This record gives sequence, C-alpha cells and structure tokens, in this order.
Amino acid sequence: MSKFSYNNRPLGLYLHIPFCVKKCAYCDFYSVTDADLMKSYVSALLTHIREYGRTCSGYTVDTVYIGGGTPTCLGPKYLGRILQEVRNKFPLADDAEITVECNPESTDKKVLDAMKKHGVNRLSFGVQSAQEDELKRIGRIHTFQQAKDAVDLAREKGFDNISLDLMYGLPGQTQEKFLDSVEQCLALGPKHLSCYGLKLEPATPMGRENPVLPDDDAQADTYLAMCELLRKNGFEHYEISNFAKPGFRSRHNYKYWDLSEYLGLGPGAHSFMNGRRFEFARDIKAYINGEDIVRDEDEVPTFQRQGEYLMVRLRTAEGVDFLELEKRYNIDSTPYEEAFRSLMGNGLVAHQGTRWYLTEKGFLVSNSIINTIVEAGQEQADASAAPMFL
Repeated sequence: MSKFSYNNRPLGLYLHIPFCVKKCAYCDFYSVTDADLMKSYVSALLTHIREYGRTCSGYTVDTVYIGGGTPTCLGPKYLGRILQEVRNKFPLADDAEITVECNPESTDKKVLDAMKKHGVNRLSFGVQSAQEDELKRIGRIHTFQQAKDAVDLAREKGFDNISLDLMYGLPGQTQEKFLDSVEQCLALGPKHLSCYGLKLEPATPMGRENPVLPDDDAQADTYLAMCELLRKNGFEHYEISNFAKPGFRSRHNYKYWDLSEYLGLGPGAHSFMNGRRFEFARDIKAYINGEDIVRDEDEVPTFQRQGEYLMVRLRTAEGVDFLELEKRYNIDSTPYEEAFRSLMGNGLVAHQGTRWYLTEKGFLVSNSIINTIVEAGQEQADASAAPMFL
C-alpha cells in the first residue's frame, strides 16, 4: 500500500457495514445475516481505518458515509468505535458531512446518542414505502409507524439533516399509492429524498421470482408526477433519483457524480484515487482474514475517464459544461456538442451556453442518451487513432 500525499486534497470516505437482520427481497448490495461475525469484522475494519489513515494523511476527508447493509444493527458500541477511529486516524475537515444509513427497526435512543456523540450530522433512513402491504411484499421488516417513530426520535436527539429513501415501480403499485407514500414522508419534514425505481437483479429473490411490475409508461408517468410534487414542496431535483431542500444535497454522493476522489473500505467497497480504481472482494470472511483484499486495481485511461465523467455528470441537473470538459481532459468537445444538438427538439436535452443537461423527461431515457453522447466521443477517438495510408 503506497502512501498518498496530496497537500490536503479533499477525499470522501465510505465504510461498508455488511450486516442485515434479514436480506430484503430486492437488494443486491453485499451483506450477510450472521451477527456472530460482527466483532471480528469491526476489528478488521478498524485495522484498515488505521492503515489507510496513515497512507492518506495528505488528504483532508470532507465527507464520511457509513452504509450497508444496515449500519445501525451494529449497535452503539461498535458503531461508536468505528466513528471514533475515523476521527482519530483521518484528518477530518471542520465542516465534514458525516452520514450514517439507518433502518427504522434498529434505530433507538442509544444508537442515536452514540452517533450524535461522535459527530454524525446526517442520517439516511431506508423507508421505501408508507404502505404496509408494499413493505411486506419487498421483504422489509419494519412498519411505516416504526419509520415515523425513528425519524421523530432522531429529530428529538438533535438531527436536522435527515434523508428518506423511497421506491417506485413496485409490484402492484399504483401512481396514487406511491404519491401517497411521498406525501406521508414529506409530512415527516425530511431535508432530502432519494426515490429509486425498482430494478430486478437476477441474483435476488425478487429477481428470480420476476414479478409483474408497472409498465414503462406507468412508471414514467409516476416519476414525472413525483418530480412535480416534490418541486411544489420546495425540493431541488439535483440528480436523477435525488431531491433536496436548498443547501441539503448529499455532498458525499456528489463525489461519485463528479469523479472526485473517494476511498471505500469493507467487502464490496470501491475506491477511486489518483486516477486508479480498486475494490475489495465481496467476501466478509476473506476481509476479516486479510485474504484476497484488494482486487482489480488498475489505472483508468484518460479517454475512459472522460467517458465516465460524462456518464455521471449527465445524471445531475447541472449536466456537463463543455468548457470544463475541455480543460479537464484537454480534448475537443465538438463531437459531444453535435450529438446533443441532434437530440434537440424533443424535450430530452437542453442547454445554457456551453452547459448541456438532460431534462426530467430526458432522465427517463438517460441510459440511451448517455450512450449516444459517449459514443460520439468514441468515434472521434477511433478516427484519430486510425492509421493513414498514402
């Protein structure tokens, strides 16, 4: 492990907590349900925090995100130790955003007190739905009343920056039911909402079951109705699936959408630092034993980076400023702009000066649009690399 020294360059830190009381039927994130592994896992994670704290001493960590899995199921003792070790071993910015993902059923007074004590200033609750039948259908083990109680308790404990997760496109879900869930969540006074469409992953129970979901047109109508409802309630739509009150965007997640540097620790966690990517295997026992730790470490070529930059930036409301793109990657942005102009007139894209972005209607077909834009740059690169014959 080489030492990084970059004169206080900002760094995001992600810590993966791979434990759940019960796996949700739709979830493809890496987690296990064996609580007997918690003690040894926390020990291994603390060791890595110390090691990487030394090697990353040249950075300043300005965001910390503890996700899962279910971080709150660790309880106050383990969660407190992790948070304290981060504070001890990494140079934290004075205004660092420190987020912990919470599940309603495992968020109690002791956990909240521990998080408050150790400087957590943002909570992200996995609510997913306000409808009891939908919660059961997707394998959640909490009720919406538990979610309301957990949010109310967090606010009593002094947490103001609260985000809620919701899902649409669930089996049997109507637009009316989803918008009712949004309304009930808005009544809890969150500063941020993440609203995701259900994607059936093949390796999950729901993926294998392959239930009938609302069709594409129904989901598109629901998405646009949700956007309008949240806009009327003062939320900024700043990324395809994310909405925030002014001043409450997720600073950590924005690092992923800006190709800023971040370090991820824990099985399945990814990192992007100094132009290189690496990840840890999705194997908790290997992580605990120090076996097969870092894999797929490679340097990302400049062209691939610019393509990734376009892909992630076009997920955001700001989109891509071509002057910034040219400066960042020393390229001619003309092919990208031409590709955007070819999409004008259908309401999917828009621009202000040199900044091009997708509209909410464009977000609905973002994968197709992004592929079109990125391929335009690939064609230019291929043409430049082609041999010339005289």
